[in-house]
Amino acid sequence: MPTIDSIVLENFVADIFVRVGCSQPEGARIGKYLVGANLTGHDSHGVARVPRYVKWKQDGLLIADQVVKRVVDTPALTILDGQFGFGQTIAPQAVEIGIEKCRAMGLSAVGLRHSGHVGRVGEWAEMAAAANVVSIHFVNVAGSVLVAPFGGVDRRFSTAPVCIGIPRPAQEPVILDFATSLVAEGKALVASQGGKPLPADALIGPDGRMSGDPKLLYGDYGTTLARDNTKGIGAIRAFGEHKGSGLALMCELLGGALTGNGGSTFEKRWSQGMFSIYVDPVQADPEQFFPAEVVRFLAFVKSAKPAHADAPVLVPGEPESRTRKSRRDDGIPLPDDTLAALIATARSVGLERIPM
Repeated sequence: MPTIDSIVLENFVADIFVRVGCSQPEGARIGKYLVGANLTGHDSHGVARVPRYVKWKQDGLLIADQVVKRVVDTPALTILDGQFGFGQTIAPQAVEIGIEKCRAMGLSAVGLRHSGHVGRVGEWAEMAAAANVVSIHFVNVAGSVLVAPFGGVDRRFSTAPVCIGIPRPAQEPVILDFATSLVAEGKALVASQGGKPLPADALIGPDGRMSGDPKLLYGDYGTTLARDNTKGIGAIRAFGEHKGSGLALMCELLGGALTGNGGSTFEKRWSQGMFSIYVDPVQADPEQFFPAEVVRFLAFVKSAKPAHADAPVLVPGEPESRTRKSRRDDGIPLPDDTLAALIATARSVGLERIPM
């Protein structure tokens, strides 16, 4: 498996998107955030997405350099329309608005609809935490029906991520970020391209049998690099049985219905919705109890005796932080098929200089 320097990879991805009509700043943003996902170990939301993004742009499903439109705008609440722009451009605009209103009011909520793929949602919780703001995010994907509800085998939900970010004084934030499906669809994509295999119970077939074979989700793709999740006969399972399924439903209702993005149904145009809540801990906590208590309680949690001597107790965000440092130093490992798909996409848009 080849290993690529993160800066080289970031610039390469940026060049691809400039070639398909994005401005230089937007191309740089897409490169930064996709490679950022790889740096944290979330390869499912990294450069494996490039071929799909390029196709969406070429098909007119994504529009370059969009600006959010304010549909509802009150002192504490905003509903935004991303107008089918790239999520790496639209999502930070939404977060900036949430932070601004939160600082003014102490509390704010932002509903975003019709955004392109927002990538790793933890990125936006980290952005809020850098401004010393607590944030909670419920996300859905209209037009992406991948996950079977608890007790069923038919697809009804998107992978419906949830994310919570807690700032810490002079330390990296606590970031809880997960899909409510047992695995993110991108993990199935990476597995299908020779990356980390799926758990044996990640998918479910029409007969109710569980499987870890990505072909159940994508159909028989043979030796081609293209993947189409509408071709498979199976579904991804929700994590945690009824609990994950119930949380996925709430993501669809908050990130989809409440924002105007719509729930995940087959006939809708692909777009992401995100309902976010922002809290200013300075205004919520004038006695400054919160930051010291975060430090104290995290230390208490981490002081638990490890179940395995070589695996210390970790809090959310620590694995990403460790992986980010390692991959910045040593490079990002890419499965052969992922790299081949990336290079093929670059050449298809006329980019002949391949820096790896």
